[in-house]
Amino acid sequence: MAGDKGFHQPRDENAVLGRTLSVSDEREIVGSSAEMHAVFDLVNRVATTSSTVLLYGESGTGKGLVARAIHARSARADKRFVSINCGAMPETLLESELFGHKRGAFTGAHADKQGKFAAAHRGTIFLDEINNASPMLQMKLLRILQDKEFEPVGGNDTMRVDVRVVLATNLDLAKEVEA
Repeated sequence: MAGDKGFHQPRDENAVLGRTLSVSDEREIVGSSAEMHAVFDLVNRVATTSSTVLLYGESGTGKGLVARAIHARSARADKRFVSINCGAMPETLLESELFGHKRGAFTGAHADKQGKFAAAHRGTIFLDEINNASPMLQMKLLRILQDKEFEPVGGNDTMRVDVRVVLATNLDLAKEVEA
């Protein structure tokens, strides 16, 4: 029927979603292959949940764009999206960046500092290259995922956060665990 704006096939709807799926920082995810349509569909499905998401793919494949798209299409879209590359900094600095620290916690900690998890409260945090985090740090992250709480470095007070966590890695973690 001429002028009918309805969709006649799911593929038509997917094509429109694929063209309109954009992220808040004005970069767009583009593609028309079946694989990209599967990505668009998955983004739309997980965005409506509060589940933790693990993205796997080679470096440069757009995991950060997918994380932003999940956030932009979620109920948390009007809150902060905080991103941190876990492979870009030393372990001791990463812990302070994620959880914050108290004044005097270590040399150079001249003031209290809010961490990325506190900054992302009620929003989404994206932890890129999570495979670079040490087992100790991964245990602290597990506590946040399970209990939604943590302590800043050098602090005794437990902080509670409501944050959606999206993680990314370029390693096949199932194979890594098996090895």
